[in-house]
Amino acid sequence: MDEQKAKARRIWEDIFPTGDVDALAEILATDGIDHTARPGEPHGLEGAVRTMNWLRSVFSDQRWDIHQVVGEADTVVIHATHHARHTGELMGIQPTGREVAYDHVHIVRFADGKVIEHWGMHDDLSLMRQLGALPEPHRPVASGHH
Repeated sequence: MDEQKAKARRIWEDIFPTGDVDALAEILATDGIDHTARPGEPHGLEGAVRTMNWLRSVFSDQRWDIHQVVGEADTVVIHATHHARHTGELMGIQPTGREVAYDHVHIVRFADGKVIEHWGMHDDLSLMRQLGALPEPHRPVASGHH
């Protein structure tokens, strides 16, 4: 399990920020399934490489802070914050140059030492607010009166 946890951490801490396709190929199965692949994207290693390259085209200075790694049986869960600078077009939003930090949770399942399934969730609402694409939620100002 420790080896699987280390491999999962490496995906986000080392491989995605540097775009290391060869290192990714050592960890991901070519025929794996990504349950949260973007529409029209392939699964497995090819899809992960495309996602990694897409992220690198949108964000520079990427860093993933891993907060928690939980493993049981053949599955590892990663809770991380993705830190980056918005330097490329994102869903019609032109580069803002803003620094962003938004949370992710990734679940990866291993077989024969490689990731064969992935599920991911990320806080896109927070990301869009940080990019100025959505307003911040209204918070009433405390008046001090009861």
